[in-house]
Amino acid sequence: MLVSTTPTIEGKAIKQYFGLVSGEAILGANIFKDLFASIRDIVGGRSAAYEKELRLAKDTAIGEMIEQAQALGADAVVGVDLDYETISVGGSGSMLMVSASGTAVKIG
Repeated sequence: MLVSTTPTIEGKAIKQYFGLVSGEAILGANIFKDLFASIRDIVGGRSAAYEKELRLAKDTAIGEMIEQAQALGADAVVGVDLDYETISVGGSGSMLMVSASGTAVKIG
């Protein structure tokens, strides 16, 4: 399955459009990761725990989008957009949300 952020794939003609496909992932970041990320924010540096969670959420969302496209008979998804959000959950931490959307197509 070809996945592209561009509206077309170079050298390939789009033969059929199947419409919008999407995938979402919401993952919890536990309180210890939140605590260490807060400390790292104060002293500087990267938060490996959050980076890992974001990668996992992105891969999950893209995987769900691809599954939806395959079920429609598509062999590519074009115009892919990724959105990232942090959702605060009271005093217990936060959730990481990633959504991926694009247009499922058949290319030739």
